Amino acid sequence: MAKIQNVVTAIDPVWERILDEGQSAVREEPLLGGLVHSSILHHKSVEQALAYRISLKLASGEMSEQLLREICEEAFAMDPRISTAARADIMAVYERDPACHRYIQPMLFFKGFQAVQCYRIAHWLWNEGRKDMAYFFQMRSSEVFGIDIHPAARIGQGIMIDHAHSIVIGETAVVGDNVSMLHSVTLGGTGKEEEDRHPKIGDGVLIGAGAKVLGNIKVGECSRIAAGSVVLEEVPPCKTVAGVPAKIVGEAGCSQPAVSMDQTQL
Repeated sequence: MAKIQNVVTAIDPVWERILDEGQSAVREEPLLGGLVHSSILHHKSVEQALAYRISLKLASGEMSEQLLREICEEAFAMDPRISTAARADIMAVYERDPACHRYIQPMLFFKGFQAVQCYRIAHWLWNEGRKDMAYFFQMRSSEVFGIDIHPAARIGQGIMIDHAHSIVIGETAVVGDNVSMLHSVTLGGTGKEEEDRHPKIGDGVLIGAGAKVLGNIKVGECSRIAAGSVVLEEVPPCKTVAGVPAKIVGEAGCSQPAVSMDQTQL
């Protein structure tokens, strides 16, 4: 596994671009030199940089930065899918967020991206049976970023969460690949029921700001959920839903709404 990781690092265009952008950032804003060097230029890979960044953000008097960093490094070493997803997330943010002009921005500044990477470590811990540590990551991520993602939730890659404040994703929620959502989205339950009780979001879905999707319902791939909607029933693929409660108001408008981020019909 270590050999595979070394090969990926050696031919990693995402990391090479991040390094180039980091060097440019130091030249353009020398006062940020310490931040950029410690968070980016000092490291040899995306994995090392993310482990440092996550541990720095989540450290507290209850858990040291060094311990958290060791946990993150272990997760990256044991499960290469975390690394693959992180790179896909960086590219997703760059491609879909008009405020993102460099790959380095999600790594340093965007809490949506950073919170998702914290979730990925927590999810690995959960699957390893280290549930209390997973809960600690969830708790600190909620405190630091204002984003609450249960570590048991299953989230794909290529995820873009714009602005990201007040995101809530419940325990049995499933989010597919290439999903985009804006701030104040809730993927929640409808009461105190146990077992499978949260939404299943298909690939390529766009969820507008403030939308609430409640219950064990399926949102079909490449659909759109309008801002402020409350979704209580299944959404077919490639449709746009809006309202409280949400109803189908038309087609999705394009083949990949989560990528195009076209909300003009929402």
